[in-house]
Amino acid sequence: MSSHQPLGGKLFNTQFFILAVFALIAAIFLAERFIFGLGSVTNLNNGYPWGIWIAVDVVIGTAFGCGGFVMAILVYIFNRGKYHPLVRPALMASLFGYSLGGMAVVLDLGRYWQVYNIFLPWYAQINSVMFEVALCVTAYTFVLWIEFTPVFLEKFGIENLRQKLEKALFAIIALGVLLPIMHQSSLGTMILVAGFKLSPLWNTNLLPLLFLVSVIAMGYAIVTFEALLSSAGFKRPYETTILDKLSGIMLWLLIGYLIVRFADLFMRDQLGLILAGDVNSIMFIIENILFLIPIVILINPANRSKPRWLFIAAMSMLLAGAIFRINAYLVGFEPGGGWNYFPSVPELLVTLGIFSLEIMLYLIFVKKLPVLHRV
Repeated sequence: MSSHQPLGGKLFNTQFFILAVFALIAAIFLAERFIFGLGSVTNLNNGYPWGIWIAVDVVIGTAFGCGGFVMAILVYIFNRGKYHPLVRPALMASLFGYSLGGMAVVLDLGRYWQVYNIFLPWYAQINSVMFEVALCVTAYTFVLWIEFTPVFLEKFGIENLRQKLEKALFAIIALGVLLPIMHQSSLGTMILVAGFKLSPLWNTNLLPLLFLVSVIAMGYAIVTFEALLSSAGFKRPYETTILDKLSGIMLWLLIGYLIVRFADLFMRDQLGLILAGDVNSIMFIIENILFLIPIVILINPANRSKPRWLFIAAMSMLLAGAIFRINAYLVGFEPGGGWNYFPSVPELLVTLGIFSLEIMLYLIFVKKLPVLHRV
């Protein structure tokens, strides 16, 4: 008998239809975008060529999709089999995060009909960090679909093929660990191309390392967040015994992250900017308070076995990582020339629609496919 099973139950309820309405609204605005261009629905301009569709849907969306990556490291690299019940849900969340993040990239391209040029060797820009990110994200999305294929095969009873595929998955899993390390750090490198236009609070050569360490912590946070939320929402037992250990890993990652973060500011003599009183300093303080909250909670071992405290710590970690990326890509970016940017209502609704679609897919998958661990 499989150790996983479909949750079952009613799929189409009030909450599902509300999510579908938001997804439909997003689809309408996207139709307008593809017909009349980016300017018809976004507030993008020559100073801000990227907005929340990149900063949120891609940079943050793929960071939220790193649960599968970090669980692969834990289970398959460090051979911690006791965490295996969390692998499929984490892998599924990664699948959605990267697939929809890739879709968001296409939405943000001015000449979206030429996106295939990225994959043509004679157009390759091998010195471009953006090119590396595009290839790695695309490759990792395909890797995730391959890794998740055994779930579909198990659902439809194709056991022979499933067993053969799982025996060959070790090579795919190894690739699935390497690719996120490359492109998540490169997302930090990419904004460094802005040079002096990026505030010194975020303009550091250590930004690729900070992006990578924070995204690993976010990966464990999203696994914890989703496990607790699904247990509460579907009335399943809390997996605090496993989540206790994950939160301990997240704690040490956060401590290391903040030490590097503030040591870097000290070494560059930029600590004074924290108290400058401008928007950058306020957002920096908010960002790092949110990074500090999980440390304060998780430093007490007793809190790591309490669902409420684990949930607050995970949510704070996710918000911290998200605001860190918004600060680096939007708040701390100053193009000069009087340019300014704030997302339009259609931009916000498209982003809301993409997240709504992700939740809808989550509900469909867990209710119809053997994703969640059998209890």
